[in-house]
Amino acid sequence: MQEFEVYVEGKKRKIELTRSGEKSFTIAVDGKTRKVDVDSNFPSPDRPFTVKIDGKTYRIEMPSIRQAQEISVKIDEAVFKAEIRPSERKTSLTTFQPTATAPVKKAGGTRQTLEGAIVAPMTGRIVSIRVKKKDQVKVGQILCVIEAMKMENEIVASKSGIVGEVIVSEGSSVSEGDPLLTIC
Repeated sequence: MQEFEVYVEGKKRKIELTRSGEKSFTIAVDGKTRKVDVDSNFPSPDRPFTVKIDGKTYRIEMPSIRQAQEISVKIDEAVFKAEIRPSERKTSLTTFQPTATAPVKKAGGTRQTLEGAIVAPMTGRIVSIRVKKKDQVKVGQILCVIEAMKMENEIVASKSGIVGEVIVSEGSSVSEGDPLLTIC
């Protein structure tokens, strides 16, 4: 589950988003839960897409989202100003702790482990990589940015160390749990 604070026309809303399928979500807005299905264009930056909420279809147009930046969102014919922020209840939505070992898929369906891996906290597309092999990194330093659901998520280092390997490249797609890079 991801938690956000969304300000629509200046009014704060608490959003909890849980993926329930490849193109379906459960969304709670101020505690009121709805089922959301998205179309095949979602998430495509700067392209209209449709969502079905409790059986009703809405056409949505919006730019790529960067946290704490006001954007215009068009739902059917209505236009709203919105700003999305990570929930203050969580330490940081975009911080992902490296695991001691992360499973890596190998050809033939076998798995191996990767020490010190930083893994993708969500399915998305790598929009930028801010480090390279042998770079010294500090806790909180931005390592890469993943775009997911039209929102850019900064992946930061949760420990200091040296980048051992950068596994992904800009523009590549990642699934939740895929290794992005390692910190030794």
